Amino acid sequence: MATLDFKGKALVQNYHLSVKYHELVPKRDKSLTDKVRLDDNLIIHGDNLKALKALLPTYAGQVKCIYIDPPYNTGNEGWAYNDNVNSPMMQEWLGKAVDHEDLTRHDKWLCMMLPRLKLLRELLDDEGAIFISIDDNEIHRLRELLDDVFGEVNFIGTFVWRRRASSALADKLVSVDHEYVVAYHGGCLSSFAGIAKTFGAYSNPDDDPNGDWTSGDLTVGMTKDQRPNQFYDLIDPKTKRSYKANPNRVWAFIPETMAREIAEGRVMFPDKAGGRPMVKRYRKNLKSDVNPLSTWIRGLSEAVNDETVTTLSSALTSEGGKVLQEIFHDVPFNYSKPPSLIGSLIKQVVPKDGLVLDSFGGSGTTAHAVLALNKEDGGNRKFILVECEDYADSITAERVRRVIKGVKGASDENLKKGLGGSFSYFELGKAIELDSILDGKNLPSYLELARYVFYTATGEEFDERKVNEKRSFVGESKTHEVYLFYQPDMDYLKKTALTLERAESLGKLKTKRRLVFAPTKYLDQEQLDALRIDFAQLPFEIYKLAQ
Repeated sequence: MATLDFKGKALVQNYHLSVKYHELVPKRDKSLTDKVRLDDNLIIHGDNLKALKALLPTYAGQVKCIYIDPPYNTGNEGWAYNDNVNSPMMQEWLGKAVDHEDLTRHDKWLCMMLPRLKLLRELLDDEGAIFISIDDNEIHRLRELLDDVFGEVNFIGTFVWRRRASSALADKLVSVDHEYVVAYHGGCLSSFAGIAKTFGAYSNPDDDPNGDWTSGDLTVGMTKDQRPNQFYDLIDPKTKRSYKANPNRVWAFIPETMAREIAEGRVMFPDKAGGRPMVKRYRKNLKSDVNPLSTWIRGLSEAVNDETVTTLSSALTSEGGKVLQEIFHDVPFNYSKPPSLIGSLIKQVVPKDGLVLDSFGGSGTTAHAVLALNKEDGGNRKFILVECEDYADSITAERVRRVIKGVKGASDENLKKGLGGSFSYFELGKAIELDSILDGKNLPSYLELARYVFYTATGEEFDERKVNEKRSFVGESKTHEVYLFYQPDMDYLKKTALTLERAESLGKLKTKRRLVFAPTKYLDQEQLDALRIDFAQLPFEIYKLAQ
């Protein structure tokens, strides 16, 4: 398989592993919920690479749908490379806006995207999918990057989205009216939901006992050379009119099957000369009530295979701007994606209770789309948005507040009344530096350290509701009960050890072994084995157990 090479690739290939876990600090005044919690809808303000790493302990492998709209790298966006990689070349890149004159802009973009995609891959459910909006500036490089991270075999497709109806008159050669949505899955996705069919063409005017039907073509797209036994003259048994076969499109049935179809009343001959015979197609015989997904470029509806189908989205970029204008009474964000586009993507892979993540949160369109879908079908989907810019509260979160509460004068009735829901707002806090336990500086809280050690040791989802600090209990993995003896206090850490008394205070042994984190221990290996305890010393012996 061909591989993509670029400046800095070797330096960022595993950079996501060195990114420190950071605390997620709840902000009650910016949230819209009775209780700020991590299992709520989330809006996180901070660097999206660090935020994705901070989400891993709670949400690894839990996300059903990822949608991101990263910088397209047009040279006009003013984005800057900000990952503090330990390299003179990349230190030189820091904080400098990328423009048309930057000869390394593609390298910088790829170096920015690679570690983020790797963390997104860890967050994605195996039965989930990632959708990425992009245009011609980076589409070919992005495909190669995604092949590397998600696997070429997990490529779903590149869908074309028509973003505007009119041509760009300033473009001299070609008016580029489209963008792309690139889709990959986590390895076990079996199908998309597809496009719902409409059944207005079906009826039963002749009281056919087989039910509703519609007329269909009695030929198939095969030549007489390919299907010689389906190339013959068809005779109407009543009128004796003869209908010649088309050498490039033969009859749908061989003569014996055709005779049976005619006898059972499923072939309809025209009343007047000049017409062509048709066949009844029964709704009950349809394999599915949906058509397979193909593209987002069509209009609202069109005839496909003699059936009327509703396409996934006819949304244009202008819709995104109009929605923002209704919400804010101006347009505080350029080129916002339309909620209907993102909603149609989400519906392809997310059940009514699935989780959706957008790590380039922007104006909050993904959250809007999730809440609108829940209002539409009574679902309980949740969203996580990450936004690094200063407008995370004033635009991203404020939009979500308004669509939840209702927008006066909105053209959509649901939006006018309010979509309902809640969200918890978090900001990235300090890094969880386990080495700081040695000198007592910046000690993490019990819950933050519990989250870190549980995920690092087990690789499984952390549920903070199971934590019982009084019992030093953190949670259970598939193989272990996990305990943590810790307080953010140097005196406690200097005096605390896993003793026989503390070990026995953990309660009656069950079927699982126990993984115990503590500053030190006063038990030998024989005692630990008898108590079925695996000991991990803070801060250095935090390890991932072999499953």
